[in-house]
Amino acid sequence: MKTKDVMVKEVVKVGSSTLVENAVKTMNKNEIGCLIVEDNGQARGIVTQRDLLEKVLERSRDPRKLAVSEIMTKKLVVGTPDMEIHEAARLMFEKKIKKLPIVENGKLIGLVTLTNIARTVSVDKEIIDIIEKLSNMRAI
Repeated sequence: MKTKDVMVKEVVKVGSSTLVENAVKTMNKNEIGCLIVEDNGQARGIVTQRDLLEKVLERSRDPRKLAVSEIMTKKLVVGTPDMEIHEAARLMFEKKIKKLPIVENGKLIGLVTLTNIARTVSVDKEIIDIIEKLSNMRAI
């Protein structure tokens, strides 16, 4: 099975100048755990729940005065649509991430999460082991 078979195709995005407060509202409205930060059609980073906890709440920063560009993870680890699910899971484990943007020809086309992988019908033992390890690790 390929990442294109399980990825979310409607990725929710925000611009880098979006205030953290508005990003949180967008995440809550869409019931999602991350947002891709995009400017001029280019993915620039990702904001996750972990970023909000560590870089805003723990440091008592004001989300009404803080842009997502100040807290986003800038080094995006990406996958491809033709990547096998077990390869994507392995990459996520190696990089200690739980969300994998899927890019084709330099353009964001989807997002694979641990939940997407867990929901696949043909989950084998190797993927289950990787998912368990990812679920128990501390994300970067």
